[in-house]
Amino acid sequence: MKSVFLDYATVSAKGDLDPTRLLAALPGLERFDYTPDEAVDARLAGREVVVANKVRLTRERILGNPQLKLIALTATGTNNVDLEAARERGVAVCNIRDYCTASVVQHVYATLLALTHRVREYDRWLKGGAWEREGTFSMLEFPVRELAGLTLGIVGYGTLGRGVARVAEAFGMEVRIANRVAGPREPGRVDLHELLELADVLTLHCPLTPATRGMIGEPELARLKPDAVLINTARGGLVDAAALARALREGRLGGAAIDVLEHEPPVGGNPLLAPDLPNLIVTPHTAWAAREARQRAIDEVAANVEDFRRGGQRGRVV
Repeated sequence: MKSVFLDYATVSAKGDLDPTRLLAALPGLERFDYTPDEAVDARLAGREVVVANKVRLTRERILGNPQLKLIALTATGTNNVDLEAARERGVAVCNIRDYCTASVVQHVYATLLALTHRVREYDRWLKGGAWEREGTFSMLEFPVRELAGLTLGIVGYGTLGRGVARVAEAFGMEVRIANRVAGPREPGRVDLHELLELADVLTLHCPLTPATRGMIGEPELARLKPDAVLINTARGGLVDAAALARALREGRLGGAAIDVLEHEPPVGGNPLLAPDLPNLIVTPHTAWAAREARQRAIDEVAANVEDFRRGGQRGRVV
């Protein structure tokens, strides 16, 4: 089957992954590090299998390639593919799930601990000579908090949310879970507005949908405790970036760790990239990106392709 990987470098960093299984599943696979939008049509031509991460596979591209049989995504999200067009044309679409749980969970706690233990602030002060000038054995300029006894609020209780919850229990945190936004109430969970008032730490792990877009805005931030921490490793559109920037700048929130922005890369800037925002960690969508997780991703794609060739349904969303 003639095949192409349109954006291999979005998964493999300078060739650090082993593509053996993927190449065995798709002999002759042509790999491009990146494919700009203007080159997509030419690289799709004649291909029966397309492997992609974030390249846009529009209705026109799917309908315009009658030979296309499979779109294999190296991610869980499918918003870059016109799924309805794929259904009309009988093109299979597969995604991957649960490949980066450990990496995301580590990132949540790496950033949470950095914020609550004020690691960056103390590091900067020490390197600036403050410890030598202080003349004491320990510095207490920045207050440090223990996680034990804090309430962790989780929005989105799938595999990632559950992984975060397990580690929270090891830290001695109390875990509270939000009901689905615009969904039915479930036993043991609380509505978002109630969770906001309970949480010392709020972490987001839900998909971006019309119901969840902008779910954390000015009114929701106002409900959080003034020393609460917000963590978003899900989708940038869940949080009103301008409202979050104001809350941090005005001291109405204890801190935030943001791994995702509404537009990536943030061409034209983003309010959360301002250099004067206190207690904020912003990372470039790397929570998922441990090498082991990225290797698992392409191996999962290979497994989906192998199963498709046997007539199976593994990983199918269409």
